[in-house]
Amino acid sequence: MTRLVLIDGSSYLYRAFHALPPLSNAQGEPTGALFGIVNMLRAHIKEQPEYIAFVVDASGPTFRDDLDPQYKANRPPMPDDLRAQIEPMMAIVQALGLPILRVPGVEADDVIGTLAVQGAAEGMTVTISTGDKDFAQLVRPGVTLVNTMSGSRLDGDPAVIEKFGVRADQIVDLLSLMGDTVDNIPGVEKCGPKTAAKWLNEYGTLDNVIANAGAIKGKIGDNLRAALPRLPLNRQLATIKTDVELDGGPATLALRERHVEDLRRLYARYGFNQALKELGGAGDEAAAGANDASLRNTAAGYARAAQPSDEAPDPSLSVKGDYETVQTRERLDAWIAMLDAADEFAFDTETDALDAMQANLVGLSFSTAPGNGCYIPVGHTYPGAPAQLDLHETLDALRPLLEGPKHRKLGQHGKYDLHVLRRHGIDVDGYADDTMLESFVWNSSATRHDMDSLAKRYLGYDTIKFEDVAGKGAKQIPFSEVAIDDATRYAAEDADITLRLHRVLSAKLAEIPTLERVYRTIEVPLVPVLARMEANGILIDAEELRRQSADLSRRMLAAQQKATELAGRTFNLDSPKQLQALLFDELKLPALVKTPTGQPSTNEEALEAIADQHELPRIILEYRGLAKLRSTYTDKLPDMINRDTGRVHTSYHQAGAATGRLSSNDPNLQNIPIRTDDGRRIRKAFIAPPGRKLVACDYSQIELRIMAHLSEDPALVRAFASGADIHRATAAEVFGKPLEEVSGNERRAAKAINFGLMYGMSAFGLAKQLDIGRGEAQDYIALYFSRYPGVRDFMERTREFAKANGYVETVFGRRLYLDNIHARNQGLRAGAERAAINAPMQGTAADIIKRAMIEIDGWIAGHAEKAKMLLQVHDELVFECDAGFVDTLIAEATRRMSAAAELRVPLVIDSGVGDNWDQAH
Repeated sequence: MTRLVLIDGSSYLYRAFHALPPLSNAQGEPTGALFGIVNMLRAHIKEQPEYIAFVVDASGPTFRDDLDPQYKANRPPMPDDLRAQIEPMMAIVQALGLPILRVPGVEADDVIGTLAVQGAAEGMTVTISTGDKDFAQLVRPGVTLVNTMSGSRLDGDPAVIEKFGVRADQIVDLLSLMGDTVDNIPGVEKCGPKTAAKWLNEYGTLDNVIANAGAIKGKIGDNLRAALPRLPLNRQLATIKTDVELDGGPATLALRERHVEDLRRLYARYGFNQALKELGGAGDEAAAGANDASLRNTAAGYARAAQPSDEAPDPSLSVKGDYETVQTRERLDAWIAMLDAADEFAFDTETDALDAMQANLVGLSFSTAPGNGCYIPVGHTYPGAPAQLDLHETLDALRPLLEGPKHRKLGQHGKYDLHVLRRHGIDVDGYADDTMLESFVWNSSATRHDMDSLAKRYLGYDTIKFEDVAGKGAKQIPFSEVAIDDATRYAAEDADITLRLHRVLSAKLAEIPTLERVYRTIEVPLVPVLARMEANGILIDAEELRRQSADLSRRMLAAQQKATELAGRTFNLDSPKQLQALLFDELKLPALVKTPTGQPSTNEEALEAIADQHELPRIILEYRGLAKLRSTYTDKLPDMINRDTGRVHTSYHQAGAATGRLSSNDPNLQNIPIRTDDGRRIRKAFIAPPGRKLVACDYSQIELRIMAHLSEDPALVRAFASGADIHRATAAEVFGKPLEEVSGNERRAAKAINFGLMYGMSAFGLAKQLDIGRGEAQDYIALYFSRYPGVRDFMERTREFAKANGYVETVFGRRLYLDNIHARNQGLRAGAERAAINAPMQGTAADIIKRAMIEIDGWIAGHAEKAKMLLQVHDELVFECDAGFVDTLIAEATRRMSAAAELRVPLVIDSGVGDNWDQAH
């Protein structure tokens, strides 16, 4: 297939300049950014794409400057050392034969976006080479993002979701909410990528987030509402244009002949001797190698200086391993003897699919010491594949090792492997360590916790990537078709690196006993618990969802008919162009919101703005809301029912949120909307089988109770200990009234303060939430602190601890690092201080429910036929049990949940029972 590569030259120039050390050539000219750019260009040219372009920003203003004069206004002047490298960069690009594009009035992003869409439409395979996250909005069939400097790749929605938590078509909305300090786009204060992704997963679009802003609680809700007037402009600024008028299309971007003599002169001048050698005129090869080695060593020195504590303690942990393919029973027995003689070993599985509930086993790998490893292929099916050991015979031989508790088993994200082996008849016992969790507990925000990232950070080791053995994109093959020699290098390395990482990370955790306790007593024991919950799944009433889809469809049709009646003619409600013509040309409604190109917008914000002037915009909004609910939930969930079990099996993630909160996906059951009647109906489709019930047990106001415990405030502790309505009790304290005389408005104000303080809400935010004056809101807060001085003292102590130590801790010792606690930027520093107060409560709540899950799982194992633990959603656990076992389950689960932490106030659990989740909630 014809390939088109679009290189974001402006982005790479800045990134290379800041990523590499300040290198220079013999004449003292700066070369660091140039060095990075040249290596990236050489890598692209080696792949010999048919079409390629190097796209840079033109000088002068763009249409975004017209939209917002403050756009990029805070960018500092280009450093002189960087400016000096632009001219030689352009000379090298031209000498390499790459077309250079600079279009006035737009940014390089818009040129790339236009060419990418055009190329994909013409059937080309388009690669956008960039390090800029904004381009993720362009990922679609035929368009892939590659960061040539880091090696990362986004080639479809699954990859985009893994990196950003949202689909490609939601990236613009994500960026609108987050803002961009580099481009001077103010987003929602304190709204980072995780919060923005959570909102978009719940509400679908920015328009829906805006429409539901009133339902979002706490300080972050205040911040969102304060930012609402700005968000439409943010969306305009963040949207990459795909309709720029260009002199030529993708087919005009053929790679030209390179000018070898110009390149030889430029490479020699700037000391790029390895590149010079490739031209065949490097001269002294030894000198060339030494010079390039000097550049590499200098860069490595800067990387080591940035993270001295992450160097591998033993050089042997960074060397390549020696691996064996096990293809005979004799060698299998030899490895079993070796594994049996070891106190611990690392293991990994290779399969033909990512879904552990449906994947077939292709092979297993093991390691007993750094540098050694084996791979046992059992399911490679490509033509000409060599003979392999029988799957069942192999598993039977390994069963005593894997199912016995004698040996400590090590894994990386081992929950997946436990699932795969369980489905193949092996129930692993003795799963003792998980390097993903060791890294997460050591520092949840230091790095990503996948093996490749951990190996690079903690071992200085570049692992073999899956794409290296299985290919990329549409040409990628399943692991069962990977050549066994390649599979051995990849799979055995996984086991080997897991063991090496464990040696490093376990030593780090041992240095801090509180962290090691969190790891040993909470995270590791939770792995098999989550695996069992995922395997249990939950029963879905597909017919109920189909009925809901049919009802939504009928209401969508009614909305269409009403819209037709109001318009006086038929039109396509899903066509922005037709809506533009109808609303603004025919009905003459005011165009209050514009698109980036200046056209009248028909997005949700635009329709809300004119909904009071005509009935039609409101009908269109109703239609869109129904359509989103149907496509996201009622149509989609039935397709996720496992064909073997008849249930939906979500996947839980322990190493997601820095506070320790669990997240889930495929499907994300934690974001099913429950604020509307239509949303709550979705939960009705989650059902118990005949003769059984669903039981939901939910912690009541757990974070407020943790606040009382941590602050030790006598009045707050007393209020919880009495069992009174905490918000009414707080209002009585603040307003100096008996409980029975507290008014509804006073209780509402107390509730807003109770929850708002945990999220750092200001008097301004409280005033807006309660619709009162700022002075009155400030008086409320002052009254609160006068009645609960322990809360004020706790908040101050926590800020000071965070400033002194760079982190805060949960009750159980989990650390939550605050990178911006000493930031010069006052906004960043204030945000870190707010997080310092909230994180111990969120993190402790996460630890408490995890401890409860471990205890309940241990008890429920003795009643496996009568009850199952199915779901964890925020502070709630959902069970399925025999109808006659409900009272026992509630009593035992409640007791264990209440005893999961010894706080100064009681932990209270609310429970419910029903034939479906909605009834039980």
